[in-house]
This record gives sequence, structure tokens and C-alpha cells, in this order.
Amino acid sequence: MLAAVVVLAASGCGLVAEDNARNGGVSNSAPGPGSASIGLLTNQPPSSTPTPVATPGKGADCPTLRCASVLLTGDMLVHAQLWQQAAEDAAAAGSPGLDFRALLEGQRRYIASSDLAICHQETPVAGPEGPFSAYPSFNVPPQIITASKAVGYQACTTASNHTIDRGTEGLERTLDALDAAKLKHTGSYRTEAAAQQLLILPTPAAKIAVIQGTYGLNGQVPDFPWQVDMLDANTMIAKARQARAQGADIVLGAMHAGEEYAKVPNAEQEEVAHALADSGEFTMIYGHHTHSVLPIEKYMGTWIVYGLGNGVTELSPTYQANNEGLLVRAQFSQDGAGRWKASDLAWAGSLMVRDPYRWCSVAADAPQGVCSGPQTDAESRMRTKTIVESMGAADAGAHELLISAP
Repeated sequence: MLAAVVVLAASGCGLVAEDNARNGGVSNSAPGPGSASIGLLTNQPPSSTPTPVATPGKGADCPTLRCASVLLTGDMLVHAQLWQQAAEDAAAAGSPGLDFRALLEGQRRYIASSDLAICHQETPVAGPEGPFSAYPSFNVPPQIITASKAVGYQACTTASNHTIDRGTEGLERTLDALDAAKLKHTGSYRTEAAAQQLLILPTPAAKIAVIQGTYGLNGQVPDFPWQVDMLDANTMIAKARQARAQGADIVLGAMHAGEEYAKVPNAEQEEVAHALADSGEFTMIYGHHTHSVLPIEKYMGTWIVYGLGNGVTELSPTYQANNEGLLVRAQFSQDGAGRWKASDLAWAGSLMVRDPYRWCSVAADAPQGVCSGPQTDAESRMRTKTIVESMGAADAGAHELLISAP
């Protein structure tokens, strides 16, 4: 596949069963260099005359005093075919073990265009040598986490219906792997004290908080109730207020919820998302879990991305929706009164391909060249576009994210 590597701005701020049942913050680790403080940063409202700040050289000028951009993708869902591919890619490079970097490489150009990139680590990880397992009780290679860091992600959410597939040991092993890769995280915790901390991520222009919750745990019960953030609007709103009191300029709400392979959000997703938006505490809301692309809605001025599909997964012979995903880049800008909002929302559809397994963008400018074939790629893009825009996203200003060669 061909690669285009220079990212250009589209508009706005600087560019800155589940699982294929088909066949049978600040981080909660010790703060590192560049991490946000967990102390109370400010109780004062934003200044009415914010100081202009320089934005990174991402390819466009910031149209307001300050701006920041965030890149979001769906579930990192690793099955056996993907770790077999990682073994083949490592061997081809003359390296031992597993290497998922080639699988994720297509995402790098999009990640590089944003100030912050957040992934969703759907499942617990095993030790580097395994044993590994997939659906229904996941224990996947930790090398997917090191690859996520290598292509540019800075943080991952971890609350899902699979978080405690391997109990407390698996939960802690996953957090250890994220810490070792220097990826910030939120959604699951080692201690009750850690569960009280908030993930607030610094960018050059703004501090961005992420508040997460999952609809359930596949009927399992955690050893401690504080180990996993559950999907509860009141709890999430209270955390958002706390994050703002600690200096967060932008607050993202992440929902792990919905019906698998659906094309529309379910009642729970809409109810929770609307409650978060109505609170006035969230700048944007997004979701994962359904393993399918869901619509984007602008509700009462707040963008809601109901479902990002899969970040990576193996191909399903049964559910086409499983094989497609959505990458979203939100650009946030601050007005003269100090208020932040999503001034631009752009999306790109993706498709998993195999032989070899790779994530591939099917955006109109085909930045990776042909993925599965011209007709297949076009059909995938149109399916994604139709679903994304089915709740009025295009009329509200959401648009396809395009990148081009120089």
C-alpha cells in the first residue's frame, strides 16, 4: 500500500459478541515528565482575556486565541489472527516475539496531526510470552500496548465489559503494561485512592480531562467496586465538575456501551450522552464497544460520537460492521471569554485488510492507496458516511478528514 505522509488542515484550529462470537491523570501511575498535576490547580473561572499561545506546527493557523486537537479511535480488539500476524511481522524484521506496529502504522499520520491521541484498550493483557486467549475471556499480547505507544498514542481508556476477564491480576497486569509503555490511562485502577484521581492531560494550549464508564462487565463482579468505572451519568458529571475545579479546560466523556454490530445508538447511549451534554460540564462525548460505526450527533451544541467501531480487529466473515472503524479528530478552540468548544469535527473511515493484516484508511483521498480493492473501499466509505451522517452530522458541520501527499 502506498503512503502519504504530510498532513494538511481541513479547517478550524491547527491540525492538530463482541468479539466475533462467530466461531467459537493524570494517569493512575506515578506522574512522569510532562504529566498533569493531581493537585488542585485553580478554583477560578477562565480569564475573560486569555493570553494567546503558540500552537504546534501542525499545518494550519489557529483561528482563535488558543486551540487544541484530539484524535480518537475505537476498540483495540486483538484476536489470534492478529497476534499470528504480529509474529510474522517480527520475524520478517529479524526480531523475536510479536510486533504490532505494522498493523497500526496507517494510523500514525492521523495521530501526528493532533495534539493528543487517545486509544481504547478493550481487553486485559497477558505476559509477553502468554499464554494468550481471545473471546470470550481475553488475555492478549501486551505488545499491542507498546505498538500503540510507538505510533503516537499518549493515553488509553481501559473500562470495558472485558476489563476483569482475568480478574484483578489481569487488570493490574494491563495497567503495568500501560505504565511501562508510558501511556496514561483511566477507567480501571489498582487502588481505591487511584480510582479517585482524574486523568487530566496537558497540551500546549489546554488541559484535557477524560471521564470514562462501561455499561457492564459481562456479568462478572470485580473484587472491589472501585476497580472499574461504570457508566453512570451522575457519577461522570460529578467527576467532570471535579476535573474543571482541578484546571481542566476541556472535558471528554467516553462511553463503553451499545448493542453489538448496531447502526444506531440504543436508549442507554442516548440517555447518558444527553445527560452528560445537558450538564454543561462536557465539551464532547464519544463511545466504543459496539464494534460498528455509529452516528455522530450535535446535541444542544455538543458533539456526540456514538460509536467509533474497531480500532483494530481480525476480519469477521459474518459481520461486515466489525471490519470497519471510525477515526475522529476534534479541534477545540477558545473564544475571547475563555470558553472552549469543538470548533471542527472531522472523521475518516477505516477497513481491516488481511494477508497481511493491516488497518487501512478508506477516506476519499486514499492516503494508504487501495485497501481491499477500489469497489470494496468505496462501498465501505459510503457505508460509513451514510451511518455517520444519519443523525444530521453533516448539516451540523462534521466532515470527512482528508490528508494529502505534498
